[in-house]
Amino acid sequence: MLLDPSPQMLVPQGEQPQVENPLIWPLLSLLKASDQHWKIHLLALELSQQGLLDELDTDPQKNLFKRNFLMMNALFEIQSMLLPTHWLHIQAMDIHLSTQVPNNPKLALAQDSNLRDYYSDWNHYDTCANVVREMLDSFWSKYQNFMGFNQAQLDKTEALAALELPPTASAREIRKQWRRLALQWHPDRQQGDAARFRQVCEAWQSLRDVIERN
Repeated sequence: MLLDPSPQMLVPQGEQPQVENPLIWPLLSLLKASDQHWKIHLLALELSQQGLLDELDTDPQKNLFKRNFLMMNALFEIQSMLLPTHWLHIQAMDIHLSTQVPNNPKLALAQDSNLRDYYSDWNHYDTCANVVREMLDSFWSKYQNFMGFNQAQLDKTEALAALELPPTASAREIRKQWRRLALQWHPDRQQGDAARFRQVCEAWQSLRDVIERN
């Protein structure tokens, strides 16, 4: 998929799309699969070879920037998700997982706060909310196919039950629970379960359109 690189209206400040970056999960798999230290462009190359990272712009410089934005956005999300048991070291030329967590994780996170804030703000992707959503929808579909997910949509009750949530669960509760369960059952974790991971991902996919608009 090649996205339209024409200028788009930026998302107004305070109205950033609440989106789930699907690169989080294949990146986590790559990082957990070995102890190697990665360079960000090699991580991007690996995802491209798996068919999970598209060309994003006809302009090579913009394509590089957009890929870097998506990768860094996902990496900072993973860094927060894995605390307090693991530390994800994030520098463009040295990205690796470690069980040696800094003595003061909050202070360590604060040292990169400017970068984290930048890559968390979808306004910096240089596109509008609808194009961001279209792009990530495509990536989710590719990841589903890659992992062999069931393409059928669950109804809301079934999806909430799969996430062990009541029918009254709020959007915030659903997002938090989905991430917790996906991380718990991720197949590359020591006690992960690929079937359970697929189940919670399918439940999230069924609820995502509603959740990401709240």
